[in-house]
Amino acid sequence: MLDRAWIAARIPHQGSMCLLDAVSDWSAERIACRATSHADPANPLRADGRLGAAAGIEYAAQAMAVHGALLAGPADGAEAPRQGYLTSVRGVTLHVARLDELPGALDVEAERLSGEGNTILYRFAVSHAGRCLLDGRAAVVLDAAALG
Repeated sequence: MLDRAWIAARIPHQGSMCLLDAVSDWSAERIACRATSHADPANPLRADGRLGAAAGIEYAAQAMAVHGALLAGPADGAEAPRQGYLTSVRGVTLHVARLDELPGALDVEAERLSGEGNTILYRFAVSHAGRCLLDGRAAVVLDAAALG
């Protein structure tokens, strides 16, 4: 299992903004992660003492970033990994209002549906104890400067 330190070393989100605790499973097509930061009162995504379900999109985006780092292979220092930007989310359904009231870990999954060149489409879901909390699709653009 890849832990939080491994994740933080490979994505731009640092400190309390690194929301994922571990990668529990992954393949070329999908990734499954776990997170407990939703229950932390110091979670930087909280507003008015609450963590709304829409914050789960950021959890999924970080899982996508970790997936990209895993697909890029081991960093040997010769080439920086390609940085991705979440450009749109579609078909998002929030099945709950809040995440912060849930005890234990969240399961965060992302599945790569398609991708070539600089764009990737993922399907994502965040669940708790087998119950889907939110799901949808997200488009990621790599090397945005190269598009212009």
